[in-house]
Amino acid sequence: MSQERFLITGALGCIGAWSCAQLVREDVPVILYDLGTNRSRLELVMSPEEIEQLTFVHGDVTDLEQVERTIGEHGITHIVHLAALLLPLVQADPPRGAAVNVVGTTNVLEAAKRHGVAGIAYASSAAVYGPGAGPRIADAGEPTTLYGVFKLANEGTAHVYFEDEGIGSVGLRPYVVYGPGRDQGLTADPTLAMEAAARGEGYKLRWGGRCQLQYAGDAARIFIAAARAEHRGASVFNLGGPSSHASDVVSAIEAAAPEVAGRITFDDVQLPFPGEMEAGDLENVVGPIEWTTLEEGTRQTIELYRARVSI
Repeated sequence: MSQERFLITGALGCIGAWSCAQLVREDVPVILYDLGTNRSRLELVMSPEEIEQLTFVHGDVTDLEQVERTIGEHGITHIVHLAALLLPLVQADPPRGAAVNVVGTTNVLEAAKRHGVAGIAYASSAAVYGPGAGPRIADAGEPTTLYGVFKLANEGTAHVYFEDEGIGSVGLRPYVVYGPGRDQGLTADPTLAMEAAARGEGYKLRWGGRCQLQYAGDAARIFIAAARAEHRGASVFNLGGPSSHASDVVSAIEAAAPEVAGRITFDDVQLPFPGEMEAGDLENVVGPIEWTTLEEGTRQTIELYRARVSI
């Protein structure tokens, strides 16, 4: 059994579920911290026997006392902080969005400081970029949504925690994460199209253009590696990966599910972020990154959804 003990906040989300799957398969103790109760994403990517190895804490990141108590009671050594309200929920309730996304992140950093957590990785977002921004890490700024503003604030908070308290962290900005379990938010459309194809149905993506499509399993591995790096700094990186056009998504789906050919379409409207964003020195922190190709990730996603439909 590993001496590591991981806390995953927002563990019932897509990247959270994939992170849990990886760590359990490495025999690393995992404590799930999530206010939700829906385990469908875990059940999609993990076996019942694997899920039984997880420790569940029904927790709210806005409750500092509970976050701190969980870290202390479970002897947490590393944190992957993913808990957040996505853009539509932030738009619907901005004060709650700020409490979860900003105060929640501050609470995680504060609790980690008090208990000497060795490594922290947290989720920022491509939403920190404004329209017309360049592709560099430093080009972020002037986000056009409260969600993006809150994520940018978290990057600043992490920087201050390192400068003032020596608490190291790695912030990662995913772009379009896809794969089994990615079912919420505007950028979930590629996965929703793959799920529809698995049922033999068509789907229209609400956007098009170019973006970086990052397979969920790859994203989880990078977040875990970033926490394990025990980084002595407060660095922020774009998640990186190859850039693809929406037409490439359609082609990958049609290759994996020929029966839906011609029925997967997209609205050719570019997302309000650069089509490709540089990862900078991310590999110097997490090690070499091997990306699942869009074709392979699409095939695996459709096959998994098909298997679920047939159960």
